[in-house]
Amino acid sequence: MGPVRAGSVARMVRPLGLPFDPIERAGETWEQRFGPAAAMRAATSVFRVQQILLARFDEVLKPHGLTFARYEVLVLLTFSRTGELPLKVIGSRLMVHPTSVTNAIDRLVAAGYVDRRPNPADGRGVLAGITAQGREVVEVATRALTALDFGLGDLPEAEQHALFDVLRRVRLGAGDVDGVDAAGLRS
Repeated sequence: MGPVRAGSVARMVRPLGLPFDPIERAGETWEQRFGPAAAMRAATSVFRVQQILLARFDEVLKPHGLTFARYEVLVLLTFSRTGELPLKVIGSRLMVHPTSVTNAIDRLVAAGYVDRRPNPADGRGVLAGITAQGREVVEVATRALTALDFGLGDLPEAEQHALFDVLRRVRLGAGDVDGVDAAGLRS
């Protein structure tokens, strides 16, 4: 698949083709029944955008036997000094449940992208290590995702930075980083 340009990514997700914006319409109705709708509109938009992004990622990753979750595991392993990490560290860094990590690793092992072995530093732990084939697929998949601007080609770069900053405040407010509040200040 060649580079995908902004504007052409619309074909990667089933367009709703509605004559109105359903989130805006719900917001108007919400305001009539319940009051201010800004938070509801924003939250609902985040969920819809997640669907759109996942569909766009699936389009470019599926030919490589990857989902975005499995791609994230491979990238994390390439970022490690040794190319391997304990499964519990993978789960922590990717902010996912241990069961999700095990499932992703099982599929990556089956695809030949990852090897698994006992962790010598932890008798019950498991290490996942990226294979040469895994490194190759990360390179190809990364080129595809970056050509797609990670599905956000509809936004200029400055707005992508602003979006990250806004969403980061929600993550920090939820405690993603210990000792840092929603404003990004150490407490």
